[in-house]
Amino acid sequence: MFETHKILFFADSHLGYDLPRKPRIERRRRGEDLFQNYQHVIKFALRKKVDLIVHGGDLFHHSRVSPSVIERAYRPLYEAACNGISVYLVPGNHERSRLPEHLYLSHDNIHVFDQPATFTQLVGGKRIALSGFPFNRKVRDKFPLLVKQTGYLDSEADCRFLCTHQTFEGAKVGPVDYTFREDQDNILPEWVPPDFEAVLSGHIHNAQQLDQTLAGKPLAVPVIYPGSIERTSIAERFEEKSYNLIKLHWNEGKMTREVETHPLPARPMLKVSVPVEDHSPDQILVHIRGQLSLINPDAVVRIDLTGRRAEQIQNLISAANLRAAAPRSMNISFGFSLARNAG
Repeated sequence: MFETHKILFFADSHLGYDLPRKPRIERRRRGEDLFQNYQHVIKFALRKKVDLIVHGGDLFHHSRVSPSVIERAYRPLYEAACNGISVYLVPGNHERSRLPEHLYLSHDNIHVFDQPATFTQLVGGKRIALSGFPFNRKVRDKFPLLVKQTGYLDSEADCRFLCTHQTFEGAKVGPVDYTFREDQDNILPEWVPPDFEAVLSGHIHNAQQLDQTLAGKPLAVPVIYPGSIERTSIAERFEEKSYNLIKLHWNEGKMTREVETHPLPARPMLKVSVPVEDHSPDQILVHIRGQLSLINPDAVVRIDLTGRRAEQIQNLISAANLRAAAPRSMNISFGFSLARNAG
């Protein structure tokens, strides 16, 4: 008998980012971009009638978010749970390893890895076990014990997944593919027990799947990162944003795994370098306005001033004047600590 079960896997939503409780100025907020993609993913899960939803951590951008953000974040998950979809949530580092409490989380179909645990879900005639734990700092030496504390060996299952919000050696980030190597915050992927089908992890914003060790040896258990749902850092400007649909195909007792990557409509993000030289702030603003006229008006743009007077000029140009140089649909800001790197 042929059966297919579906897991919707996404992570790093960072809801509440750029959504102040009492904004001092009226401008386009990046926080709405993240909520739009978040809702896009949940609607996809409902439309495809998935069996499970797994969120790999950093659902929120802060450990303290407003009640309105909490309500907006949890309500779609609650609605999915009411539609018979089991939801599994890993608290991330931005939430300080603990999700804010809410009545919605008490739904029988919503499960939070607020401590090492294993949940077993009966889907069709198969038992799918999800084990996991909240984000841990300096996790390297603690990892084997944390996995054991989930109690994964105490439950019978036809298929197991380990759910985390951690960095595994070999993960790559940024425009130059910085690779995470030996460090107390990074886990050796070969330490994952072979009992698991895969690791479903958040924390790395660049979507990827680790299938080999740093030495090039095949991993018994792959590590799947779906990436973040929107670009929040200029280092992510070249990254496509996405989420995963994991299909488990069963045929005569044997299972095969298929991972589909679905793109998300991330806004364009880029940085523009503007040389200061001996120009006045007004002249530089004219130059910035000209540069921005050539860019997609829906873009998120960081202006990097360069030159020995960069810090001085940056302090003379107000945020309001910088925004006035850009279309209202554009998010624009100065880069940080630019003067220290200026020639």
